[in-house]
Amino acid sequence: MRVTSLSEGMPKKGRSAVISPEEKKKEGMEVPAKHRKTDTTSPASPLCFDSPASLFQSLISPTPVDEFFCEYWEKKPLLLQRSDPAIVSYYQSLFQLSDLKQLCAQGLEYARDLNVLRCVNGNKLVMNNEGRVKYNQLRKDFNQKKATIQFHQPQRFKDELWHIQERLECFFGSLVGSNVYITPEDSQGLPPHYDDVEVFILQLEGQKHWRLYEPTVPLAREYSTEPEERIGKPTHDFILKAGDLLYFPRGTIHQADTPAGVEHSTHLTLSTYQIMSWGDFVLDIFPGFMFDSMKNDISLRSGLPRNIHTSAHMGSEVKKKVCTILRSLAERLEQDEQDLRSSEMKRDFISNRLPPYRLQEEDLAPAGKLPMLEDSVCVRFREHIVLTLEPSPDNTDEAIKLSAFVLHSLRNKRETHMMGTQDHHEEEEEEKDEEEEDEEEEKTVQGLEFPISHLNALQQLLSGEQLRVAELPLQQDADKLGLVLGLWTEGLLQTVGTGPSCLTSWNISR
Repeated sequence: MRVTSLSEGMPKKGRSAVISPEEKKKEGMEVPAKHRKTDTTSPASPLCFDSPASLFQSLISPTPVDEFFCEYWEKKPLLLQRSDPAIVSYYQSLFQLSDLKQLCAQGLEYARDLNVLRCVNGNKLVMNNEGRVKYNQLRKDFNQKKATIQFHQPQRFKDELWHIQERLECFFGSLVGSNVYITPEDSQGLPPHYDDVEVFILQLEGQKHWRLYEPTVPLAREYSTEPEERIGKPTHDFILKAGDLLYFPRGTIHQADTPAGVEHSTHLTLSTYQIMSWGDFVLDIFPGFMFDSMKNDISLRSGLPRNIHTSAHMGSEVKKKVCTILRSLAERLEQDEQDLRSSEMKRDFISNRLPPYRLQEEDLAPAGKLPMLEDSVCVRFREHIVLTLEPSPDNTDEAIKLSAFVLHSLRNKRETHMMGTQDHHEEEEEEKDEEEEDEEEEKTVQGLEFPISHLNALQQLLSGEQLRVAELPLQQDADKLGLVLGLWTEGLLQTVGTGPSCLTSWNISR
């Protein structure tokens, strides 16, 4: 996934962004508990976490979800100006300027965890120091140099943001990143620019003056700055106050500053739908569809004209042939009852998304007794599982065969969510290749491979039904038991006996 580190978009996935417990012990730093205890003094949440849909509805309330997607999504900005004290108090609890002191003690680094920047004469000035972030220096730059603090992916440190973004990733079926921007009085952090993500702004503290402009690249696929002389007059000009929410589509040109007389502004950017267009989807599914078509159509396996690679121009006959192939493929696709299969998008999502909120290691243990033929079973953590059809990696010189893969995000690392691989020091260059190899190992997708004959049984289980093992659509009892045993051992299946209903597999509000 592409990254622009100083945009209000979503930094790329990759290496760990926090110091390991072992490193902290070596440096005499305090090692926090795996999960902090719930703060009973924190304000009650106005958000509803009962389901991903209810969370999103409560986030954009009072706008109905159907109205939002019909009138605003990918079309135009939505501004929700609120004066509800409960929302104001809750928003401030998500992140505030005073949190920085405690966070700096956790070993933050410039560029990786935060940027210090300012917009000067329409240009972005990055004012980062080297290495670890020292709180006193950070506040000095903030107060004296009027620098904006851009904090990357605070859900790594803030449980409530983990909760919100995990639910939103379930709702959108797409990665959801975040940044916090803290800007002092009478200052601006970034020049006018547009992003390649759908953006939700939550004003947490103070006020922010926003100006939005007509896109020069509607639904943009990349981040870019735009000079003032090109963007014209703003289409929207307003002040966001604490508790307010703003949405605008990718490609919307925007800039924001903290007005004079306002001590500082803190806002949270939630961003999603990066590389989630129809064009990206067709690029993803087309290789698999073409591969399957070539197995059944000899004309697609016939040879190209001689010397096509050394010709200066392809020629009209080649272009005509390609058009004929594409039309034939489209007709075949309309008639084909088989599902399209994703090549990379599903794997990218499931391997990089947040794990379930506050999931503990003990929650991954097999649930219920060992499943037998007479038992009923149901899938656990269904929102964190995807089913894909892919070539088996075990194929050697034989004809390539498809397998069914059940992939999950239960063992993903919250600490690396949406964090990009960045080499900040020249002395790290020699270790770069080795680190990238380690990262590839860390990012291996968790899951199980099954024969293609198990596909219908897997689809039934993943539909959320409670099923008796004996009734699974497989010929052999051994196959039925092998399927459920594999899922049960992985922690993805729950044995529920012969009772009338499936037990709740995961209480998200625990």
